[in-house]
Amino acid sequence: MPASLEFEDYVDALYAAAERLSEHSLDIYDHDVPTCPEWNVRQLLAHTGMVHRWAAGIVRGQLDARTAAEATDGFEVDGMLVDDTGGWLLAGAGDLADALEEAPIDLERFFFLNDAPPARLAWARRQCHETTIHAVDGLSAQMGRVPDADRTDIDADLAADGIDEVLRGFATREREELRTSSGETVSVVIEATDIGRSWTLRLSGEPAVCDEGATEDEPDARLRGTATQLYLGLWNRGDEIQQEGVDVLTFWREHLRIEW
Repeated sequence: MPASLEFEDYVDALYAAAERLSEHSLDIYDHDVPTCPEWNVRQLLAHTGMVHRWAAGIVRGQLDARTAAEATDGFEVDGMLVDDTGGWLLAGAGDLADALEEAPIDLERFFFLNDAPPARLAWARRQCHETTIHAVDGLSAQMGRVPDADRTDIDADLAADGIDEVLRGFATREREELRTSSGETVSVVIEATDIGRSWTLRLSGEPAVCDEGATEDEPDARLRGTATQLYLGLWNRGDEIQQEGVDVLTFWREHLRIEW
């Protein structure tokens, strides 16, 4: 799962997304978040800021796989209690950016996705996409609905990188439930129509397997859209993906739960 962007690109996009999320959230802390129905905006900001502080602690070596889980509740409570949750979010994003930039290139730290790039790059990439997706959640709260992809201003190359991360990093994990009940293999080709990138996902009774490129001439299902439409749809933040063949989108949305 090689990263397709440079380290500096991820850090810049991370902080830019945090700024968008803070701006989208001004004066609407009590509003519901259409793309995360269980949260209001303050809870969204508290969660995102908690993740930033959690990741910064890991990058700095202050937290490990065990203590990181214990620290998250305290961080989130802090975010819920401050008056300026947007400012608290930006402080955490800035500190995370500093931690990443100060870390050595050969940083050795815990990371939790399959086939990941080196730790410093992997954490920058993961937090970039975490924050970018939650900025979309903030936009949905501001608009009162799920935004169309073209309203999000997400760069196509960034979106394609996020598609790669969710397909090859998250979906293929042993813990995920993306397994067909019959054990039969279902092949899915995912095509980003605006930038010419594609992936082939195979679902079966075993953990999912994904390769870059359209390696099946006649897949059981084909998903098409711009890179940003696919990015949002695969993160369950949009409904603009065009689907042919077997209904894998419903299966995906029911069975993939993205957590640490």
